[in-house]
Amino acid sequence: MKQHNFGAGPGILPQQVIEESAKAILNFNNSGLSILEISHRSKGYDAVMEEARSLVRELLNVPQTHEVLFLHGGASTQFAMAPMNLLKQKAGYIESGVWAQKAIHEAKMIGQVEIVASSSDKNFSYVPKDFEIPSDIDYLHITSNNTIYGTQMKSFPKTEMPLVCDMSSDIFSRPIDVSQFGLIYAGAQKNMGPAGATLVIVQKDLLGNTGRKINSMLDYNVHIKAESIYNTPPTFPIYVCMLTLRWLKKMGGVAAIENKNKVKSTLFYEALDRNPLFIGNVVKEDRSLMNACFNLKDSVMESRFLQACEDNGIVGIKGHRLSGGFRASLYNALPIESIHKLIEVMNNFR
Repeated sequence: MKQHNFGAGPGILPQQVIEESAKAILNFNNSGLSILEISHRSKGYDAVMEEARSLVRELLNVPQTHEVLFLHGGASTQFAMAPMNLLKQKAGYIESGVWAQKAIHEAKMIGQVEIVASSSDKNFSYVPKDFEIPSDIDYLHITSNNTIYGTQMKSFPKTEMPLVCDMSSDIFSRPIDVSQFGLIYAGAQKNMGPAGATLVIVQKDLLGNTGRKINSMLDYNVHIKAESIYNTPPTFPIYVCMLTLRWLKKMGGVAAIENKNKVKSTLFYEALDRNPLFIGNVVKEDRSLMNACFNLKDSVMESRFLQACEDNGIVGIKGHRLSGGFRASLYNALPIESIHKLIEVMNNFR
C-alpha cells in the first residue's frame, strides 16, 4: 500500500528524484562508479556542485552580492556559525519557537544577545509582530517557519540591519527577495534533499568584520574561497539536492510551487476547521503552509486516531514531543492526493 508521508524531516522527496538517485548509486553518469564513491574533486562531481549552486541562484534569483554555499552540520551548526561570522557587539533575536531558542543559546556563547520580541508567553502559538528593532544591533535573527508549533512569517521585518534567517523548513516553498537578507541558512531535509547538507546564502561584504579569529571550518570566507569544497562535502546529499532543484525548476519554479502549496494548505485547514473533533494549535493568520499542527479536542482518542492513520498508510503524522498532538507536514513534494487521504481519515474518524 502506498504510504502518505507527512513526516516533518527528513521529509518527503519527489519520486522522480528517488528513482534517479537510486540509479546514480549503482552507476553515476555511466562512469562505472557509484555516486557514493566518486572523488569530490573529480570533474564529474565538480559539475554536480556547480549545477546545484547555479540552480539555487536561478530559482531564488540570488544577486551577485551574495555567495551560495553547501556545507555540513545542519542548521544547528549555523546557530553558532552565524554569530561567529557576524556578531561584533550585540545581536537581536526573535524568539518564535524552540529552534529560535537554540539559536539564541548558541549566540550567547559568542556575544551579547537581545531578545527583540517573543511569543513564548502563549507557547509560540503566534508570530511576534509590530516590534521595535534596536538600532545598536549587528544583525536581526529570525526563523521563517516553526516546524514544532506550526507558525510561519508571512512577511519579513524591514530593517537597515542585516537580516539573518533560518529558513530550514520553508525555503524553496515561496518566492523571497534574497537581497533583503544578509544571511539565509537551511538544512536540506525538508524541501531540498536528504539530511546531511546545509544551504547557506551569505552577503559577502558582511564578512571579515568581527575582529575575531575564526576556526577554518566555521569561517564563511574559507568556504567561499574553496567553492564549498574546503574539505570533503556531503557528496550524495548535495547530489540529491541538485536533482530536487532540477525537479522544482521543471515544476515551474518557486512561484508555481507556492501556488500548489497554498492549494494544499487551504484544503487541509478548511477541512480541519469543519471537523468538530479537531482544533488547530495556532492563530489562523500565522498558520504555516508547511507544517499544520493540530489536536483532538479529546486527547484520550489520540492513539485511536494514530492507529486509523496507520491503517490507511499515513505516516509521520504524530506531533513533536514538545507540542504533542499531530503535525501534517505539507512540503513541496507531498502530492495533493495525500491531503485528500488525510482528510478522508479525519472525516471517517469523526
